[in-house]
Amino acid sequence: QVPLVESGGGSVQVGGSLRLSCQTSGYSYDRPGVAWFRQAPGKERERVACINRNNGYTAYGDFVKERFTITEDKDKNAVHLQMNSLESEDTAIYYCAAGAQWCAVIADSYPSWGQGTQVTVSS
Repeated sequence: QVPLVESGGGSVQVGGSLRLSCQTSGYSYDRPGVAWFRQAPGKERERVACINRNNGYTAYGDFVKERFTITEDKDKNAVHLQMNSLESEDTAIYYCAAGAQWCAVIADSYPSWGQGTQVTVSS
């Protein structure tokens, strides 16, 4: 498993932006999928975005509506999630997950998880 460390969470007002970062210690070619999930109180964990580090393929949850962008910094072994036009419904703990064989939707597909970072959006 690849240790993951998230950073960049915080509190913003509606319409604001945040950039989350996930520091990894590397990855294996046969498990290139890295994703951001989120979980709000009383709700199930849902995938926000994912990236396939082998080919750059990305995918997003329908609720993202082109507001978020997932990118990779290969030199720093980091994956970022730029979140713009934040809404109160985006309030949740955001988790970085890695080690999937592809850009998987299901959380169980990712064997490595970070500790989570809180994102709070207020009006």
